[in-house]
Amino acid sequence: MPLSLSTLLPFVLFAFVASITPGPTNILVLNNSARHGLRAAPPIILGAALAAAGIVLLVGAGLGDWLAGRPKVQQAMQWLGLLWLSYLAWQIWQAPASVLDASAGQPRRLGLAGAAALQLVNPKTWLMALAVVSVFAGTEADRQWRALWLSLVFFLIALPCLGAWALLGAGSARWLRSPQALQAFNRGMALLLLASTWMSLWA
Repeated sequence: MPLSLSTLLPFVLFAFVASITPGPTNILVLNNSARHGLRAAPPIILGAALAAAGIVLLVGAGLGDWLAGRPKVQQAMQWLGLLWLSYLAWQIWQAPASVLDASAGQPRRLGLAGAAALQLVNPKTWLMALAVVSVFAGTEADRQWRALWLSLVFFLIALPCLGAWALLGAGSARWLRSPQALQAFNRGMALLLLASTWMSLWA
């Protein structure tokens, strides 16, 4: 059963804000696009959007209820995600400040599978999915169908939002032609990733 207009419009706004605002995924999309160019972005964007939509669907299908009764599991998942994303931030901070050049060795791209796996440890994604299901899926018998529609709409909105971050990253590459500029960019991205990760504790 499709979503009603009264549910769809607020959810579209929610999904847009959740997808466009800075978070670990957005920062990593920007960083990868700056380092590897715009052509490296589509697999990352697709993997992240598919995984995030899949988490919304899983939470709506009953995983959210299961997690709600197990706060220690939720806490363990959150801390695992925080530690893993903090490790990624440290890797970006320490990345070699070599000039961006196709012939130069560059850190490995995130890729579709990496971006999808990132969502599993991203606290922001899980908090978003739990909020989506509790607010928009309702408690009716057709809740799973509503969760399916919500995950589809979220996927369609996340694609252009992440694409905007990829364009921003690719556009910033022109200013990263010196090792000093690249090092400053890396460290700025690392700090943003760290901040967006740990802010989930107060969400």
